[in-house]
Amino acid sequence: MLEKILLETKALMKGHYLLTSGKHSEFYVEKIKIINHPKYVETICAILVKKLKKYDFDIVVGPAYGGIVLAYEIARRMGKKFVFTQRKDEKMTIRSGFEINTGDKAIIVEDIVTTGGSIKEVIDVLKQQGIDIQAVCCIVDRSNDTAKFDYDFISLLNMNIESFSPEECPLCQKGIPLTKPGASDKAKL
Repeated sequence: MLEKILLETKALMKGHYLLTSGKHSEFYVEKIKIINHPKYVETICAILVKKLKKYDFDIVVGPAYGGIVLAYEIARRMGKKFVFTQRKDEKMTIRSGFEINTGDKAIIVEDIVTTGGSIKEVIDVLKQQGIDIQAVCCIVDRSNDTAKFDYDFISLLNMNIESFSPEECPLCQKGIPLTKPGASDKAKL
């Protein structure tokens, strides 16, 4: 199902991309092309909701920007509170104004996972607030099984897409221009 959505929305792109992790890749999953179609967001979130029903939690947390729409829709469907995190001065924080309490139980919802770095930042922020994390989920895991968390990790699609450090990138060595997609403040050209 998700493969079909990626193809229909042209979300799987080929080129030379700078990922949020700082790594380079020949392929990029542009989640905005999926989120641009609410019917696909509804479909994806309905599948995630089924997988999350076995967990006991109070809050659905989505890292900005990609996880926000997904986390909100899951929270809405499940009658839970919604919170998002964002980078402020290059440090992940819980967006001010959200009500959370020590001991609340949370699910983290991300869009695409490459290294798991953003999720680890969210985990650290939540743990500092005394939040009990129940599980992490995403729509696409492109980490090649390298993203590891101390919680259940649910992915709708595992894609073995290679990524490279800038020093080892064969696309750089071929002189293919680098593109920085998305809106993350983490990766810099």
